[in-house]
Amino acid sequence: MGENNQVKEQDVNQLLKVRREKLSALQEAGKDPFTITRYDVTHHTDEARALYEELETKLLADRKPVDTTGMDEAAEKEAKKADYNERREIMDAQPIRVCIAGRMMFKRVMGKASFCNIQDLKGNIQVYVARDAIGEESYGDFKKSDIGDIYGVKGFVFRTMMGEISIHAEEMTLLSKSLQILPEKYHGLTDTDMRYRQRYTDLIMNAEVKDTFVKRSKILTAIRKYLDGQGFMEVETPMLVANAGGAAARPFETHFNALNEDFKLRISLELYLKRLIVGGLEKVYEIGRVFRNEGLDTRHNPEFTLMELYQAYTDYNGMMDLTENMYRYVAQEVLGTTTIVYNGIEMDLGKPFERITMIDAVKKYAGVDWNDVKDLDAARALAKEKHVEFEDRHKKGDILNLFFEEFVEEHLVQPTFVMDHPIEISPLTKKKPGNPDYVERFELFMNGWEMANAYSELNDPIDQRERFKAQDALAEAGDDEAQHTDEDFLNALEIGMPPTGGIGYGIDRLCMLLTDSPAIRDVLLFPTLKSLS
Repeated sequence: MGENNQVKEQDVNQLLKVRREKLSALQEAGKDPFTITRYDVTHHTDEARALYEELETKLLADRKPVDTTGMDEAAEKEAKKADYNERREIMDAQPIRVCIAGRMMFKRVMGKASFCNIQDLKGNIQVYVARDAIGEESYGDFKKSDIGDIYGVKGFVFRTMMGEISIHAEEMTLLSKSLQILPEKYHGLTDTDMRYRQRYTDLIMNAEVKDTFVKRSKILTAIRKYLDGQGFMEVETPMLVANAGGAAARPFETHFNALNEDFKLRISLELYLKRLIVGGLEKVYEIGRVFRNEGLDTRHNPEFTLMELYQAYTDYNGMMDLTENMYRYVAQEVLGTTTIVYNGIEMDLGKPFERITMIDAVKKYAGVDWNDVKDLDAARALAKEKHVEFEDRHKKGDILNLFFEEFVEEHLVQPTFVMDHPIEISPLTKKKPGNPDYVERFELFMNGWEMANAYSELNDPIDQRERFKAQDALAEAGDDEAQHTDEDFLNALEIGMPPTGGIGYGIDRLCMLLTDSPAIRDVLLFPTLKSLS
């Protein structure tokens, strides 16, 4: 086995050497492709194909298929050839001329004429390359080309006798020489780790990967379009912060040399966006990267994209309506339907989303009525009985949340708002009137995943200070994810923040659902990976 690998490595090295020699020969002949600075592309491959089909429908609408009834094989062949030539003559009288550019993914040389396949952003198309059409010198250069080379192709669109829409090349311009070898066509790039490390190669070899990231871009566009239409203003807030608040997470730390101070990378967008609500902006949102120094799994990456918005003069009920409408709008814009399928499971965003309190959800799926759990001791006893693991620091509300995670989440496949969370896990949320142990908060669940988190935002600076104080105590007790008192944020609240609703959700997880991707790394162009060295 080792000897075979050694032979293969020698073969690859020889192929790489030949590619560099070809480049040197081109450069010596004054044909260095790397000196070309631009190429005027007029069409993508899908546009060229669509234009030809449209013209073909128009010009050949009255032509019926050739009737070969009763003909022997030779006569049938001649009749079909004559019919093809007549069709070509009609179409060639109004040629569709195009200039396309892309990567050559296939080449077949056949003496005086050859075929290749050019792939661009929108797809790929066959190109017919004839010596008499592009000239002997240019054809000689083309024959020496390699898979992976980037070409500009000028010519006209036609349909081959085999029925494939192609481009008849009149000029072939080498725009970039590929000095590496692409993975073998039929096996592609299948090593998962290598796909993530060399995303550029992954995008070239796997059309479905390119489609995933095109959809991701459309998702972001659709979110912005919806929120802009609702009167929201997109803003940007700091990534480097002295106090990383707004979520329960361990931050990354760094040092700011110019100020000689330690900073943290933000874990949330919340506290700065709320400052803007205090400033009177009323409706703001941000789509930005946040950083949480946590583990890696199929749904978590330490660097991810978060969307947060805040709206003055509304509450979590208003946020539920906005979230439901936004998710429905984005699915329709990106997929053309409000029904999505993930891993074979169908989810219908067109129907009204279910709304249920956390207490009712635990009662429904765990058979436990939390209203009957009187105090912390009773909650601990019940957790032990139901084999729900908890820590000494966990209070009654924390244990309710553990029951929810253990018994409920997996059942929430269809879009479901889980409302009214315990105050212990919601330090930035308004208490429910008449029930101060719970807050006006919801999480949206789909496919058993938390998809969004929203509050009636806490705007009482005195209450907020007390909750920060409780978080400080947790931090001192060793909780790396606890928040710390943010004096400037408290000052903003003391100036006065109106009643406000807020939402936050991870873009990456939404992209997973809408592209049927099994892991978060599949929707991140460049996911975080351990170094190979």
